[in-house]
Amino acid sequence: MLRVGGVPLHVLSEGAGPVCVLTGGLGLAWYDWDAVAALLAPHRTVVRFDRPGLGLSAPAPEPPTVAAEADRIAQLLDVLGHFGPATVVGHSLGGFHAEAFARRYPDRCAGLVLVDTSVEEDPRPLLPRAVRTAWAGGLAGVLSAAGVPRALGPAARRLVTRAATVAGHPPHPWERAGYRTSRVLRACALEHATYGYQAAELAALRPGHPLPAVPVTVLAAYDGSETARELRWLERQRALAAELGGRFAVAAPAGHLVMADAPETVARAVLTRG
Repeated sequence: MLRVGGVPLHVLSEGAGPVCVLTGGLGLAWYDWDAVAALLAPHRTVVRFDRPGLGLSAPAPEPPTVAAEADRIAQLLDVLGHFGPATVVGHSLGGFHAEAFARRYPDRCAGLVLVDTSVEEDPRPLLPRAVRTAWAGGLAGVLSAAGVPRALGPAARRLVTRAATVAGHPPHPWERAGYRTSRVLRACALEHATYGYQAAELAALRPGHPLPAVPVTVLAAYDGSETARELRWLERQRALAAELGGRFAVAAPAGHLVMADAPETVARAVLTRG
């Protein structure tokens, strides 16, 4: 546990060599990267952490923003004594944070790998952020008081995992401990409530903060189906890679939790580009 930006965060650092930071999608925990970290640790210093309220980390006093999460990555590296450039790997919502880090701290980014990253071409949140976050926090409080996280949290996590993967993956030993808490429920609710605002923040950041001249890979998940939705998702990921001046690659067969279904593909993207 390390205090980063005033918040106690659960951090795991393994291996040796150039630094690589892994940041997961909405509501995920450090152990979702286990298979990828095992492949990277012989070649990289692999840093994983739980965002505030998730995994084993304490909650933050304020709802998440793209700027705050990018700053958190920089502050985490400072606390660990890693002041040189690092490769940042962001999955889903974490892709927003990874890209924002590269744009806000260009001298500290050695490479960028976006794993089935969130894509929003024209984000326009409809309600004031304060309204959405207050509603999300209030709902989380009501559900917690009713005992919903303790009763249904781990089961809900398992349903999400099954829906977001193409292979069977056993529950992690720490899964029950985290997802049965009101702390994790509230963090998930706030990340969901602020998703559109974080997308809009990143869109506003792009024009004035160019990416550094580092390798960029956009790695899209493909489950092998020919549905219009799946093919459209691949095209959106390809378009993002072109917008960022990066390389487009596909992980297949894989669901949204690419790090579970295709850890070798994620590790290869880091080792060959970052």
